[in-house]
Amino acid sequence: MNKSKHKIKAFTLSELIIVIMITVIVAGIAFSVLQLVQKQMYGIQTNFQHKTSITLLEQSLAIDAHRSNHIQYDDLEDTLHFISEIDTVSYTFEKEYVQKETDTFDIAIANTKFYFEGVETTAAKIDAFKLITAKEFRNAAIFIYKRNTANTYMNP
Repeated sequence: MNKSKHKIKAFTLSELIIVIMITVIVAGIAFSVLQLVQKQMYGIQTNFQHKTSITLLEQSLAIDAHRSNHIQYDDLEDTLHFISEIDTVSYTFEKEYVQKETDTFDIAIANTKFYFEGVETTAAKIDAFKLITAKEFRNAAIFIYKRNTANTYMNP
């Protein structure tokens, strides 16, 4: 007789299950997007650190090259020496890093080329050099040169 008066309006079990399934799908998509964003941020951070390390090494090499009178490279020790009247600064190229006295640059150098008056050389006199970083640093090239003075040609 009055069955409609006692009926309570509510969601059915199947409707609740569908809402929960949609919520789970949306949450899964949100976590996937979050993971992709985190990977991108990590990549950006790594690239920034590599670029910063390369820039710091390049600046340090340029300063030392312009302060020195002679540049020499030692094949046996894999060391680059910047020699001036006051001081000698040495850079040692290890497999995973470059060390300058107490400073360490976390850069792997894959290849080195040395020049004197625009010609590639292995002799004692060097007025320019090119360092090519490893693949993880995108094979970036660091090219440093210095102007030759009369002192360069007079002293052996």
